[in-house]
Amino acid sequence: MRRSLAVTVFSTALLASCVSKKKYVALEGELDNTKSTLQKTRVEKEEIEEKYAAIEARVADYNAKINSLRSSNDEKLEMNDVTAMSNKTKDRMRKTIAKMDASELEGVETLEDSINAAISYNLKNEITEGKDGDDVDITVDKTVVMINVSDKLLFRSGSYRLSNDAQPLLKKLAEVINSEPSMEVMVEGHTDNRTMVEDSWLEDNWDLSVRRATAVVRQLQDKYGVDGAKLIAAGRSSYSPLVENTSKDNMAKNRRTRIVVIPNLDKFFAMLDSEGEI
Repeated sequence: MRRSLAVTVFSTALLASCVSKKKYVALEGELDNTKSTLQKTRVEKEEIEEKYAAIEARVADYNAKINSLRSSNDEKLEMNDVTAMSNKTKDRMRKTIAKMDASELEGVETLEDSINAAISYNLKNEITEGKDGDDVDITVDKTVVMINVSDKLLFRSGSYRLSNDAQPLLKKLAEVINSEPSMEVMVEGHTDNRTMVEDSWLEDNWDLSVRRATAVVRQLQDKYGVDGAKLIAAGRSSYSPLVENTSKDNMAKNRRTRIVVIPNLDKFFAMLDSEGEI
């Protein structure tokens, strides 16, 4: 009886030992897998950080060029505003302003204001071909041209694939860019602050904004022949909104692609000509 009991106790202990060993091996395997996944995630994180650092460096360099050009051209316009523009150019500006509505001339007081307003008007008409341009907003700051295009004109909701409606605008934009060898262009993707849908193939708003900017840049280069060396693609996610994301209308305004164009001063003045080639 005692011997039978001893055998039973030994067998039970041995079985428990085997089960514990199996659990240990399984846990050890899970630990190795977790370590491997963690290492892979770290590597991917470092790669993403390097890519964003490279983008930020290019954007910083481009913004430095913008600020330098603003300062340089501001001095030219202030110190030499009479001789910087020919009589022919001034005449073009006056003719353009005569076509504009009073609402489009609000706040126009100085010569620089008049130049900027006239160029915005002509460039918008050129790019939108006289159609309803509510989805395109063009502003000029010290000869730096900034074109904001709403996402509904370029993309479907939550997508980075360009729509057919975007093609006429991109074609015209490419013609403007190709008209000047020294012109440089930065394309920025912007989103609202809503989080991405969980089952989306996009990681987050950073991912969406970068992919949208890249889609525009690729189209300009591959389809319309813009030199890739002129182009910079950048994503700003939701961190540079035009207005607070407090309503659907405001969110729609923030979902946009901003195209920043740096022309030289001569080409800038050439944009005053609404009837000639840009």
